[in-house]
Amino acid sequence: MQQNPVSGKKTNSFSGIHIDPVQFRVAGMNDDKCKLTAYNRRDFYKISLITKGCSTLLYANRDIEISKPALVFTNPLIPYSWDAREEDMVYDGHFCVFSEDFLHTGARMESLQDSTLFKADGNPVYLLEEEQLNYLKSIFVRMQTEMDGDYIYKYELIRNYVNVIIHEAVKMQPAVAYFNPTNAASRITNLFLTVLEKQFPVDSPQDPLKLKKAGDYAERLSVHVNHLNAAIQEVTGKSTTTIINEAIIAEAKSLLLHTDWSVAEIAFSLGFEYASYFNNFFKKHTGYTPMKIRNNSLPV
Repeated sequence: MQQNPVSGKKTNSFSGIHIDPVQFRVAGMNDDKCKLTAYNRRDFYKISLITKGCSTLLYANRDIEISKPALVFTNPLIPYSWDAREEDMVYDGHFCVFSEDFLHTGARMESLQDSTLFKADGNPVYLLEEEQLNYLKSIFVRMQTEMDGDYIYKYELIRNYVNVIIHEAVKMQPAVAYFNPTNAASRITNLFLTVLEKQFPVDSPQDPLKLKKAGDYAERLSVHVNHLNAAIQEVTGKSTTTIINEAIIAEAKSLLLHTDWSVAEIAFSLGFEYASYFNNFFKKHTGYTPMKIRNNSLPV
């Protein structure tokens, strides 16, 4: 067992491969061992085994009702939320979260983003019969047992368990009880704003914004860009582009005032190929040049 010099966390080493334990976590839904708030959800895939309770999995343009035991796959790149059927209902089950690197370390070549289980237009919910439920429950229990143990190859073994779950799901017929939500515009708008918020703050000039246009957000939400624009306009009274530009301007002002990055670095971090494009954009939307804001000669 070695210590990661960056995170300070313990790592297992085998065959020249170092596995950071934070790449994988498993827990019961009512346990305190794994709180997802400790992780950045956009970096982790999640497999949930729901053994008790009724709820609805909410996406931008579809809902999936879950009224019996189910295996659920959620993608960190596609926003979703859960809606409990009844507030006082008891829910139970297991879940695991893991990075794509965790499975790729085991020479899995297929990107999870391309998997039928995790891709945007795929089928993430698999309803289970009692025999399937008991088998999958035993796998989650085994993964928890291995995580608590000190077997030197435990992450290799756990990775195999995760792949078994994935293969079991591929063999099943997916649940297709989808329906369009009545408040679709509000749902799409809320998910859009959630994705937009996650783009900020920008941490490094070397890690620029990945979503820059309305079309980028529509693709992430798996809706047509015209549908996205109509929903945003209906709920906010603004265009999608206006809201994106407002967020970029706000972040630009923050970077100009609170970092020592050059204007060119700020421009690149916000998705502009050239500083001159950024200067023109900034002046068009504020009436001032970036340097006037940086020099504190104007209020923000």
